[in-house]
Amino acid sequence: MVKQIVRQYTYAYASVCPDTGESHSLVLSGSNTDIMNYYLNDLSKVYSHYRIILCADNASWHVSSGLVIPENIVFLYLPPYSPQLNPVEHLWDYIREQKGFNNRIMNSIDDVIDTLADALHQIENEKDIIKSMCNFCWLY
Repeated sequence: MVKQIVRQYTYAYASVCPDTGESHSLVLSGSNTDIMNYYLNDLSKVYSHYRIILCADNASWHVSSGLVIPENIVFLYLPPYSPQLNPVEHLWDYIREQKGFNNRIMNSIDDVIDTLADALHQIENEKDIIKSMCNFCWLY
């Protein structure tokens, strides 16, 4: 039988504070400079009383000349091919393994988005788990 494979994507943007376990996330429609600007503005407003050091790789939407970085955010660019150094990468492992994505087939992209949004919402209340996964000695 002939079967067509269609790939659909959604994107989660997230930041964690390894020291306090706080997290901030949005599920958005793509990965480009405009969407990154949207996330940075939202992050900046939610944590307007904080100075944020945001670990980032060198993805094109992290280094774009069109990126508008709010005054309370500073980027800390990580070396290439080193996702293990980015604290938030460990959050994705946890979501995949513990929050409804492990060994599961979803019927639609909407199911994926709903499951991801639920997982990110649950994690907001799991500050001790975030601290244990994301707090590295090199951060201090």
